[in-house]
Amino acid sequence: MSRFSKLSHSVYECKYHIIICPKYRYKVLRGEVSNFCKQRLYQLASQKDQVDILELNIQPDHIHLLISIPPKYQVSQIVGFLKGKVSIGLFQHFERLGRTYWGSHFWSRGYCVSTVGLDEEMIRKYVKYQEKKEKELEKTQPNQNK
Repeated sequence: MSRFSKLSHSVYECKYHIIICPKYRYKVLRGEVSNFCKQRLYQLASQKDQVDILELNIQPDHIHLLISIPPKYQVSQIVGFLKGKVSIGLFQHFERLGRTYWGSHFWSRGYCVSTVGLDEEMIRKYVKYQEKKEKELEKTQPNQNK
């Protein structure tokens, strides 16, 4: 199996490490709340075409996601979707959270995202190699563009 995925006009490997935190970094992601978040995140990711949660770790005050998102979606769009739907579900299932988080704002406004993939040095070498390979190819083949 290839590590790359395919869409109709692209081949990609887009993996992201995302960290989201409850507002005020309160340690509420424990027990039933943690289990609910885990189940809901996997369920919501499966609703989006080719969005896969590869790893998930829930700490009492934040969540780490390793997620594959195809290039047809914006990372911010997927994070907003996940945070919004999980938040709604949490307030419906755990009324006590409404006393801690007024105004139905469970998550902090931002999030942390980092791309995961080939390291920069490997990409630099590949790009340089491609230039060198192209020049060698030009020397061995007659110029067909003129």
